[in-house]
Amino acid sequence: MSHQLTFADSEFSTKRRQTRKEIFLSRMEQILPWQNMTAVIEPFYPKAGNGRRPYPLETMLRIHCMQHWYNLSDGAMEDALYEIASMRLFARLSWIAPCRIAPPS
Repeated sequence: MSHQLTFADSEFSTKRRQTRKEIFLSRMEQILPWQNMTAVIEPFYPKAGNGRRPYPLETMLRIHCMQHWYNLSDGAMEDALYEIASMRLFARLSWIAPCRIAPPS
């Protein structure tokens, strides 16, 4: 998935004050070894060609971590991805394809 900001994402990123959630997610971005974690999971992650195309592994790992950190159900996480731009950016999702923003429940 492209890491290019959409107009909505770029407008959001010019806010002055960072929220506690943004600060926390930024810190998690820096301290967690995302590449190492995805390398461990990748051999077991579904591959394209066996049914519906899977979401990128790192995106799903980031969503899983946010679900755990904020104690969100699958449905609540999906709603949060639609409603909270900082979570969407952390998961590396954008409004380019809003119908594919979250995996089905």
